[in-house]
Amino acid sequence: MSQLKTVSPIDLKVIVERPLVTYSEAEVVLDKSRQAQKKWKSLSLSEREGYILKMLAYFEKHKAVCAEEITLQMGRPSQYSEGELNGMAGRANYMISVAKSALSEIHIPIENGLKRYIQKTPVGTVLVVAPWNYPYLTAVNAIVPALLAGNAVILKHASQTPLCAERFAKAFQFAGLSEGVFQYIHMSHEVTEKLVADHRIHAVAFTGSVGGGYKIKQAAANRFIGINLELGGKDPAYVRSDVNVVETAANLVEGVFFNSGQSCCGVERIYVDASIYPSFVKAFVAETKKLILGDPRQSQTTLGPLVKVSAADFVREQIGEAIKLGAKTLISETDFNVEGFQKNYLAPQVLMDVNHQMSLMTEENFGPVVGIMSVSSDEEAIALMNDSSYGLTASIWSKDITKAERLCAEVETGTCFVNRCDYLDPALAWTGVKDTGIGCSLSVLGFDAFTRPKSIHIRA
Repeated sequence: MSQLKTVSPIDLKVIVERPLVTYSEAEVVLDKSRQAQKKWKSLSLSEREGYILKMLAYFEKHKAVCAEEITLQMGRPSQYSEGELNGMAGRANYMISVAKSALSEIHIPIENGLKRYIQKTPVGTVLVVAPWNYPYLTAVNAIVPALLAGNAVILKHASQTPLCAERFAKAFQFAGLSEGVFQYIHMSHEVTEKLVADHRIHAVAFTGSVGGGYKIKQAAANRFIGINLELGGKDPAYVRSDVNVVETAANLVEGVFFNSGQSCCGVERIYVDASIYPSFVKAFVAETKKLILGDPRQSQTTLGPLVKVSAADFVREQIGEAIKLGAKTLISETDFNVEGFQKNYLAPQVLMDVNHQMSLMTEENFGPVVGIMSVSSDEEAIALMNDSSYGLTASIWSKDITKAERLCAEVETGTCFVNRCDYLDPALAWTGVKDTGIGCSLSVLGFDAFTRPKSIHIRA
């Protein structure tokens, strides 16, 4: 029997072992889901909301231990891990608050005695494929609206964070949810693809790599089902000349290095007006040196390890290539005592004299590194920001809000921030363009992926 083995980034030791299910075993889960969904969809929205609230109560009660598990499984510094549980509750509660309006029938005025309205009906069973970097925040984006809409949910979590899937199951068991409405499966990529192709799955919500997104699409190629894909990002920031340099640099350091840069909406490239470029770079480097690289279980650590040695090696390769092409590094590894850590602990790095001939500025790195370029105009900045195959988020930094909003209209991205970055507001649609994916989650629009319209036309 194939085994799932989770290696902790902290010390590269195996911390979780679980059997991977076969396709025939997964079929049992599919059949349970189909039967359970029939009863679940018949409940009122308020009844379904009650189960979600009880699920959240479980996580509130077990917040500390769930946070410890996040740190152990994916290496986030412990001082930040509880924040993910708080954010998950915030997103879930917001989706509950807008569920009634999002799922309400649309009534058309009576005309010639004809009664007409549109229902929003559940699709059936939703497969949620969630990533490791924000294991609760990303999963809840799909789980909660899918369940509120009357669907059953099957969760396949990343092999790096299997305990999060199991926690969801315990939380719903605590809530008294009927068996089969929510289930999780530890399974291989091959079995996952077979489930996507199975007629008992009616929608898929996937968060992960572009390559993974293509495999999901290919697996569903012979089926007419909804596919929600939130994939990679190469998120840019543009700093105009009128900003407070120190404050802006501090904000962007957090946007670049939080979660060790392992965030799809983290800032990966910065363009700065030439008139303030030297002062901005100086302030950015000074703020970066305040980070503390170390064991994420220690309270003072602000920068933990990358999830795998291979991920750290990929970032090192990007930095090495950039240096060969003329880039200059501004941080010395000796400032962070890298020699004392495992190879997946990576010192933060800032580079100048970069350009778009370097993969560092065009390919997603998912690590604690950023390139900073000088630009001479808004037009040059926008052109460089749009010179990417991705489009998840972008940020404009300026005191001139009117101008910044106009620039937002020119940026090819799903979300454009002004004077903030690396943030997800559940009231806004979370979506992207280009290779970042299709569909959207959160906001009142986040229910659309898990419902289908059904028209009712009545002549008395």
